[in-house]
Amino acid sequence: MAQLDRTAVTRSTTSTASAASTTSTASKASTASTAPPALEAPAPRAAPTLALTSAATAVALMTYTAPVVTLPDTAAALHTSVSAQAWLLNGTPLGLAALLLVAGSLADDYGRRRIFLAGTVALGITTALGALANSTWLFTLTRVAQGAASAAILASSLGLIVHAFPTARGRLHATGVWGAFVSGGIAVGPLLAGAIAEWNWRVAYAVLGAAALIVALLGTRALTESRAPRGGRPDLAGALTFGLALVALVAALTFGRDGWLRAPVGLLLVAFLALMAMFVVVELRARTPMIDLALLRHRRFLASSVSGLFTGLAVIGLFSFLPALFQRTLGLSAIDTAWLFLLWSGLSFVVALQARRLAGRVSPRHQLALGFALHAVGVLTMLGAVDAGSWTRLLPGFVISGVGSGLLNAALPLLAVESVPATRAAMGSGAQQTLRYIGSCAGVALTIALVTSTGGVAHGADIAIGVSAGLAVVAAAIVLGLRERTEHVR
Repeated sequence: MAQLDRTAVTRSTTSTASAASTTSTASKASTASTAPPALEAPAPRAAPTLALTSAATAVALMTYTAPVVTLPDTAAALHTSVSAQAWLLNGTPLGLAALLLVAGSLADDYGRRRIFLAGTVALGITTALGALANSTWLFTLTRVAQGAASAAILASSLGLIVHAFPTARGRLHATGVWGAFVSGGIAVGPLLAGAIAEWNWRVAYAVLGAAALIVALLGTRALTESRAPRGGRPDLAGALTFGLALVALVAALTFGRDGWLRAPVGLLLVAFLALMAMFVVVELRARTPMIDLALLRHRRFLASSVSGLFTGLAVIGLFSFLPALFQRTLGLSAIDTAWLFLLWSGLSFVVALQARRLAGRVSPRHQLALGFALHAVGVLTMLGAVDAGSWTRLLPGFVISGVGSGLLNAALPLLAVESVPATRAAMGSGAQQTLRYIGSCAGVALTIALVTSTGGVAHGADIAIGVSAGLAVVAAAIVLGLRERTEHVR
């Protein structure tokens, strides 16, 4: 009897499930017939998406770091004065900082694949044009254009990744790999440029331009479009005021080397403050602002933003000028300097790739604080190396700081996408990276000003190293102070 009851129940359940399945199928068919076209888009291919976005990011960072070891040769070929060399390094970060926010908003609203492909094509063309530049200002303009193209790539890449990896575990893995390729691009760029510089520094830009165009060609078939439209028009007023503000700031920092109390420097700083105030007003009134200023109330977003700013100011600013300094003071060639810096950037790549194993045990906030602390310890061990004329004294500092940089590059993209709603991932990435490259512009100008100040190059180098370490300690303290609340922004 019990067996018959179980049989009846099984048949009844099967019949009910079959009916439900039929109803569900009919419902799905009805829904599919009435769904808007955007819902019928094919599912993203996760592995190709991660591969192409990581490759494009690496090429963008290689382009960014290429002049680091070729600065003496480039400056000599373009007849660039010492005071103007900051422009050769700051062109790309200026373009990045000015357009990352607007690129992130455009990617979310009008298609991440579209903005990504446009950025890779533009990077290929502008990088190739950089090889043909014959003056400081023309080369600087191509570098700014490279930065603008790279902004489209970096801002849209994380948006594509978040769409292709919807689960928290998959997103953790993907952002870790992407962050590692940031370090990888920084590692390979100087090495490639240094090797080619033995022949001709211009060829490096032609090679990188071709690499960007190849990635764009592959992306046309492998990437799937995604967007999170909000309606309204692009925030052109916000982009204009923010871009002009950054130009004024970088110009003030660059010209300040020749005297901080001069009238042009003061006017530029006043213009920067006025334009930033205008930007805030524009963003508060805009229907579709580049950045939602309400996010500043969330501590995770603040931690992401502060970490990006200080990474540029303390880490990138110092290590962007050290190669040229060591070539000048220690007698190293471009390729020798590239191999030396590979110790720092290569370790950063390996650590960033493996840092995803820390998930669940170390929060991104604590990982960032540890990264800043290791950078501070590492660069302090380099004090006196220039005065002693010994490159071997740099090795411990490069190792320690390289590990710290890897932790930073792994945690920054993850915190950037976790600190904003998933539909605004490109905007969150753009905001964090904007501050990163604002810090980079300021850090490069500050480092050059300190190194070339009175008291000799060796003394100036020690001051720049000490300032970088101090800024990293401040960053670690601020990040630790921004305790995470229980709510999670989603």
